[in-house]
Amino acid sequence: MASPAQQLPPGWAAEWDQNAQRYLFIETATGRTQWEPPFPDPEGLNPAPSASPPPAQSHHHTKRRQYAAGQTQAYYGSDTIAPPGPPYGGVPAQPGQPQPQLFTPGLAGDGQFAQQQIGVQPGQAPYYGQAQPEPEYINAPGFGQGPAYQPPGVNALADQFSQMGVGQKGLRLFTTNLLAAPPDPLELHRPPPDIVLPPNSCLSNSPFANADSSYQRCTVNAIPTSNSLLQKSKIPLGLVITPYRSLKEGDEPVPLVTDTVIARCRRCRTYINPYVQFIDGGNRWRCCMCSMSNEVPQLFDWDQVRNQPGDRWARAELNHGVVEFVAPTEYMVRPPQPAVYVFLIDVSHNAIQSGMVATATRTILENLDRIPNEDNRTKVAFIAFDTSLHFFSLPAGTADSSMLVVSDIDDVFLPKPTDLLVNLTESRPAIENLLSRLNDMFQDNHTIGSALGPALQAAFKMMAHIGGKIQVLSASLPSVGAGALKNREDPKVLGTSKESALLQPASPFYKTFAIECSRAQVSVDMFLFSSGYQDVATLACLPHYTAGQTYFYPAFNASRTEDAIKFAHEFGEVLAMPIMLEAVMRVRASKNLRMSAFHGNFFVRSTDLLAMPSVPQDLSYAIEIQIEDNITAPFVVLQTAVLHTTCYGERRIRVITTALPTTNNLSEVFASADQVAIATLLANKAVERSLTHKLEDARDAVFNKMVEILSAYKASMTAAGAGASAQLAISENLKMLPVLLLGLLKNVGIRQSAQIPPDLRAYAQCLLTTLPSQLLIPYIYPTFYSLHNMPPECGTVGEHGIIMPQPLPLTSERLERHGLFLIEDGQTIFLWVGRDAVPQLIMDVFNLPNYEVLRGGKTTLPVLENPFSQRVNAVIQKTREMRRGVYYPHLYVVKEDGEPPLRLWALSCLIQDRADVLPSYQQFISQLRDKVNGSSY
Repeated sequence: MASPAQQLPPGWAAEWDQNAQRYLFIETATGRTQWEPPFPDPEGLNPAPSASPPPAQSHHHTKRRQYAAGQTQAYYGSDTIAPPGPPYGGVPAQPGQPQPQLFTPGLAGDGQFAQQQIGVQPGQAPYYGQAQPEPEYINAPGFGQGPAYQPPGVNALADQFSQMGVGQKGLRLFTTNLLAAPPDPLELHRPPPDIVLPPNSCLSNSPFANADSSYQRCTVNAIPTSNSLLQKSKIPLGLVITPYRSLKEGDEPVPLVTDTVIARCRRCRTYINPYVQFIDGGNRWRCCMCSMSNEVPQLFDWDQVRNQPGDRWARAELNHGVVEFVAPTEYMVRPPQPAVYVFLIDVSHNAIQSGMVATATRTILENLDRIPNEDNRTKVAFIAFDTSLHFFSLPAGTADSSMLVVSDIDDVFLPKPTDLLVNLTESRPAIENLLSRLNDMFQDNHTIGSALGPALQAAFKMMAHIGGKIQVLSASLPSVGAGALKNREDPKVLGTSKESALLQPASPFYKTFAIECSRAQVSVDMFLFSSGYQDVATLACLPHYTAGQTYFYPAFNASRTEDAIKFAHEFGEVLAMPIMLEAVMRVRASKNLRMSAFHGNFFVRSTDLLAMPSVPQDLSYAIEIQIEDNITAPFVVLQTAVLHTTCYGERRIRVITTALPTTNNLSEVFASADQVAIATLLANKAVERSLTHKLEDARDAVFNKMVEILSAYKASMTAAGAGASAQLAISENLKMLPVLLLGLLKNVGIRQSAQIPPDLRAYAQCLLTTLPSQLLIPYIYPTFYSLHNMPPECGTVGEHGIIMPQPLPLTSERLERHGLFLIEDGQTIFLWVGRDAVPQLIMDVFNLPNYEVLRGGKTTLPVLENPFSQRVNAVIQKTREMRRGVYYPHLYVVKEDGEPPLRLWALSCLIQDRADVLPSYQQFISQLRDKVNGSSY
């Protein structure tokens, strides 16, 4: 055997450690040391400790390795091995061939080792950008660790060892000192820690066998085997789910299983997935959650399209972690209903004057063709309301519409049994005619007041027998009839312990009504436009319990084109969204794991069944998980199933499966922690705590959780142990967690301040609990670019679209007086202009002669005939488009010496600075260190 020094990759050295009787590997550039070789252990470089160093040359192992029975055969090439299923995308098995055992994962058939040795070919896209030899089972610990620096013979051997999990230690833990490592925004774009499953846990070698983290991600990617180990780490265990994620260009579509053969466990009702085992010659399968043995359905191996025997191993549900089934009739309580949209439009004086009605009706008119209506069954209705209700009769086949006014709002009734809720296709002329005239009909309306409650009751009466979506557009505080509210905004309460009362619903009507809606499969979306107090906290109850969404446009005025464009874009996207209807969601988990708390927009119907009358795209849910008893299985499975009707009238089940290894090793728990998922879960918990307790309690809980995690890490993972330490240690993969939680503490939703209006705070809390991680992280940790000196390729089109500048740390130290900077949080974009910006820069970007004539505030940037203007516009356009969701952020120009409120708002995004009573990042880290050292036990 060659000495390790000769086989190490460049930049590494090996030293024999006399005490440990094994080699210690040193990275010469950084001085970092580790016991594991910097490649899989190909020739036993680290044998079991023995009395002397290994000989320099050896042609055989002094001690034969012990393998599991099947692996010994695989290694020594026994010919008694049953062939496994064909590799992913492989040739289907020929019918009629004898197959004594249909499934034996991990055992290689003839010639398969040769296949394993082939690396990624040039031009072939490597999985997650890693080019290395691919083990037969992608989730084996060897995946992604192929030895890149050895001759092919050693390479082949190393691959086989990594297949068997020999010499693998799972995830490696690297410690970092937070005091010496400033936050790097690029860290947040890294994928979560690898999921290193034990060998043979997966049926398929498909890279999609585990659900992508954008659908479902866990706060730790190695589940502790006991609750006491989890408590020792202090990391909260939870799942962040976005079941109906929108597909961007280049995203893998969710495979659809159309043959209605759905294999489920008889006992725990788990859907068959890549982590089950086939037994009894492939005629039965063992559930990966409860180990129940189940029969494989007869048609499972039959290709119904070609009417011939099919290839079991090519079935989507055995190769993909996210899959959708077309559901047979037994999954339906009633036939799939048509999509229904009822529009409640506020036509009071405020709504007309602000231009909301004109913008809304024009947007609906322009998007009628985008409303999901493939099967021509979609129904729509319109109700206008001020202090009375105005219904519109839209008979099919004519362009005429008539208005029916109901002034009795105490006992709401429908003035006509037909023609109010009409087929979108059949009544199209009447609908178009109404929408083009609606604003003019109420142009001179001077009524002030809003009967929102009665309007909701009327809409519910109209659609309760079908279900569907109510789109509410309201521009004033509900003031008459059921659900009337009073202005309870009190500046003296802001910033005190009583402030959380303003974030709780003021009237029980909305929650009660929302639960009625949920039962009848009715979902509510709120678009709120008030120039004054509108009680967002109370009105947001409706979307919260009916799985809708709240959109807030404070001080909306359509005469400012930016306001009109933002609302029209977002409303149009909501109308065009292909929604899931009549949905119920349940998350199942392996034995001894229990879903203990649920966060998000839905109604919990039974202990773990979440009712969602509609599921919009890109809405996120967080679920806390409890470990009830010790877990003995080598890995656990978490499976989310959403039974729903598509808006095209097809009943389907979306199944999202994630398998995670278990560990009894605390260092692996820390090394596998996902900082983005933890921040998302803690944001949801903080909002809930601010409503059940006080805002101050929510902030304390977030801070204390960070202290607990740091204390646990210091006590268990560092040499300081229980003593005081000058460092603040955390694992490398969690080093952005403190700054994310600082961003959460400084977010409008829970920030300590006496200046935040309750409506803005309530809306921020809606966003914190519904945004998927991809949108939530920039919302609490904004993105900051320097535009005036960005490299020449930034803002131009590259291989993957517009090339963006490098994000900067969020501190005003990076602002320059002659510069142009962009700060954005997914909801708002700020263009910061330094006071010494040269006239040429102002001319190139704003088409103005100099800084003095530039005006700050909401704006639309001109596209000018110069390369710099086009690049800046391209960066802003990409910022608006690059994330999932319907949001279209406003652009504000902020002058360095401009209006103080706007300046302070923009600077509040630079969360690493000190602001008001809130600490800078350095102060925050120092507070954490003092707490950690003070709480040492």
